Amino acid sequence: MNPTPHLALIGAGIAGLSCATALQQAGLEVSLFDKSRGPGGRMSNRRGDNWQCDHGAQYFTARRPDFRAEVARWQQAAVAEVWDPRLWLFEGASSEGRESTVERFVGMADMTAPARYLASTLTVHAPTNIQQLRRQTHGWQVFSAEHGWLETRFAAVLLAVPAPQIAPLLRQLAPELAALASSTVMRGCWALMLRFSAPVDLAFDAAFVNQGPLRWIARNSSKPGRSGKETWLLHACAEWSEAHLEEDSASVAAALLYAFGQLGGPAPQDWTAHRWRYADTEPALDEGCAWRPDIGLGLCGDWLNGGKVEGAWLSGRTLAEQVLRSFARC
Repeated sequence: MNPTPHLALIGAGIAGLSCATALQQAGLEVSLFDKSRGPGGRMSNRRGDNWQCDHGAQYFTARRPDFRAEVARWQQAAVAEVWDPRLWLFEGASSEGRESTVERFVGMADMTAPARYLASTLTVHAPTNIQQLRRQTHGWQVFSAEHGWLETRFAAVLLAVPAPQIAPLLRQLAPELAALASSTVMRGCWALMLRFSAPVDLAFDAAFVNQGPLRWIARNSSKPGRSGKETWLLHACAEWSEAHLEEDSASVAAALLYAFGQLGGPAPQDWTAHRWRYADTEPALDEGCAWRPDIGLGLCGDWLNGGKVEGAWLSGRTLAEQVLRSFARC
């Protein structure tokens, strides 16, 4: 009897978690590695003294029936819920309320909740920073900054990390996959988390901003299940973020707070800044995923599948399907 294939999957964001879940449900063994303290990737939340704020992905939509069914499963498990904010648009000198026709979902009681739910049935090694790969006769080995070369031989290695982190790992092992990743442009985003001692009196809970340095504003406290102080999240637009990516957080905060003030926002009691170096892809690819069955090497992630949380989940699921077809023929 052939032993159960054991796969290494690097990256515990939604794409990696989706892929690992499907592979494990099909009977394969999966070891999931992530350099962060826990799962979620950009489905992220920051916490402090009596405050919390989602500072990565702000919400997600579910347009495809298979992902809608997955979101329903998350709702049943009480780790996701609908968010129906009062939505505005700021553009030029005009501002207006928008009637939203899009169903938006958020994690409960923070954006990392769906990721933690998926990870609860998986073997996740975190924090473990995988820095090298090598392919040998009896399978793949991975090298981590914390433990060196791991003894385990893996039947395949799957990467669910931002494109810029892939090319250095694969340049010698799979030049065409390294080239695919290298040709992908991922952009940064500055996020500013604001804390207030009392509710902020603004006519909206969230707003798209098509002027100045800001692109998105949200009253985090308006999302279901949130607790603690009133918090707001400011996301800078990609163009401004890229131009100021290496600036110190104080000067970035000053610019974003000024822009928030121009839209009617008050000065916060306190703030925390976070720089997302790889926030989105311009443009996102429509490859779905990439899989080399001849050597057992695959890629998945939102950057390969149109961006967004839904794209990430579908990319991971698509890669899992291709991997399973390959192993079924072995």
